[in-house]
Amino acid sequence: MKKNDLIEIEITDVMLSGSGVGHYDGLAVFVPSTVTGDVVLAHILKVKTNVAYAKIEKIIKPSDKRGKIECNSFLKCGGCAFWHIKYSEELKLKENAVTNNLKRIGGVEPEFEPITALQPQNYRNKCQYPVAKNKDGDILIGFYSEHSHRVVDCPQCALQPEEFSKVVKVFKEFLKENNISIYSEETGKGLVRHLYIRKAAVTGEIMVAVVINGDKLPLAEKLIESLKALLKDSFCSFQININKKKTNVILGHKNITLYGNDYIIDVLCGVEIRISPLSFYQVNHDVAELLYKKAAEYLKPQGKTVLDLYCGAGTIGLSLAKKAKSIIGVEIIPEAVEDAKFNAKQNDIQNCEFICADAKNAAEMLKIRGIKPDAVIVDPPRKGCEESLIDIICNDFAPEIVVYVSCDSATLARDCKIFESMGYKAEKCATFDMFPRTSHVETVVLLSKGEVDSKKASC
Repeated sequence: MKKNDLIEIEITDVMLSGSGVGHYDGLAVFVPSTVTGDVVLAHILKVKTNVAYAKIEKIIKPSDKRGKIECNSFLKCGGCAFWHIKYSEELKLKENAVTNNLKRIGGVEPEFEPITALQPQNYRNKCQYPVAKNKDGDILIGFYSEHSHRVVDCPQCALQPEEFSKVVKVFKEFLKENNISIYSEETGKGLVRHLYIRKAAVTGEIMVAVVINGDKLPLAEKLIESLKALLKDSFCSFQININKKKTNVILGHKNITLYGNDYIIDVLCGVEIRISPLSFYQVNHDVAELLYKKAAEYLKPQGKTVLDLYCGAGTIGLSLAKKAKSIIGVEIIPEAVEDAKFNAKQNDIQNCEFICADAKNAAEMLKIRGIKPDAVIVDPPRKGCEESLIDIICNDFAPEIVVYVSCDSATLARDCKIFESMGYKAEKCATFDMFPRTSHVETVVLLSKGEVDSKKASC
């Protein structure tokens, strides 16, 4: 087999990346946008020692697992992996990926609960659109193509609320009509870098922010008036975010509010939540509520002191506060901590404390104060927890229960293995499709030192 060969191949498996795989002449051949059961004519693009990469030249026999593609940008932008697959099959793939990672990488076999999922469209409450110009000078607002920073224009995304597409259209017209300069990653010059939109699922409040390589957005009042006419009473905040660094990081640390509030308000598990641009907040509101209910079921917070590490705007901890004796939340982003404190006050929750620090440093501070939580919940970034933090949790705090929320089952599995070596057994695992049509999936694992009571707690 060599580059540019055309081969007929049957797809026998699909990776979590969305790429199908078959075998030919002893080589695994990866073919994007294929489904288990497809027979395709594949055009070989690259051949290595044990693997080859190809693209579809023709579908000879489509699988019965193929789904209807309902997004015009699929295969162009790098956001989604599974529009070509029936949603029921996508869920099986994600469930199997989590199970296999925990068994293979972590060496743990908890009780696996069925995956939880809701509808797979229009679920995202936040979007960050990169803005660029193509070689013809046309303005592009959309998403990066896979494995690159080439912006693919995306006037409509099936994962976003309908209002987001309308805001994108208004914003593009504003940039064109007023000849606003566009940032170039290559040169570091130009003004507008990203368009950022957030929508509260329950209240309907919408925040729009423009990330700029400067201190001022020219003629911003014209854009604000256009957005007011478009969004009416749902338009509650317009901000500029200052990011002058030549970096791939989207948001800078400074926000300037030009209209409305510095934040929007949503309601999650019956708790009012203030969300500012830098606050972490789950992008799928309805699935997040189900995830938090499961976390409460695993934690059994009644009468306990609960340590909430990587707490963001305090959403998980605040949802548990009415049941718990006390909540201690830890988050490194100052703006998120301020939101968490505001959220506690706004909801008259008086048994919560929020600390602005790295999770490991905060754990050491609490150890010095002699605080030993009864239960710990961690929701780290994709890289997972530092082993030194796990050591403090297991050997210094030694809680009855640890609940681990993860967006990367591979690092989750790695950390579960460390927890198990320190005396904590992975008892139960629940998977949530927080990000339908993408390669990402959210997982919650219960780690316990003793027998687990199956009695459920409410969110």
